[in-house]
Amino acid sequence: MFVRKFGAAALLLGCALMAVACQKMGQQPYYRPYTPSEVFPDGASARPLPPDTVARGQTADDTLLLTGKDASGQDTTEFPFPVTQQVLQRGRDRFEIYCVPCHGYTGDGNGVVVQRGFNPPPSYNTDQLRQAPVGHFYDVVTNGFGAMPSYAVQIPVQDRWAIVAYIRALQLSQNATLDDIPPEARAQLEQQP
Repeated sequence: MFVRKFGAAALLLGCALMAVACQKMGQQPYYRPYTPSEVFPDGASARPLPPDTVARGQTADDTLLLTGKDASGQDTTEFPFPVTQQVLQRGRDRFEIYCVPCHGYTGDGNGVVVQRGFNPPPSYNTDQLRQAPVGHFYDVVTNGFGAMPSYAVQIPVQDRWAIVAYIRALQLSQNATLDDIPPEARAQLEQQP
């Protein structure tokens, strides 16, 4: 009994001593930003970032990839990477998650929220949006436009570009003629009942 009480008291005392021995965050030695420091040869307390450091949650410094703008600051007309079948499939998957509720499956602006009374977004099939550069769509997904919020937090950079590629494919599919179909694919279509 004595040993049990003594052991519990010793454990409690040890925990109390450990808690007192820990420095609180506010009591730790530190330098305030932009105050002089005798520690470093340049006399500054703020240190430059190590080479090739990328901030958490950011990607490398590729303006075209990150902003959709070319060197002159205009919306780009080119994708920052090759558009493959895999990119289009990823774009379709992300489009169906994030875009279909408002824009609909064909991009006509008649999604389920519109059917329930929300103002419709513009159709991707208008002449104005068919002629818009791909950087415009990337900018809208990234920063929002009108009633559409920014999706920069929800959709990673590569997925935003994949969605833009899929939007372009939707635009082409909604306005395609029989002459746009390659001959081998046209033959397959004509054979189907």
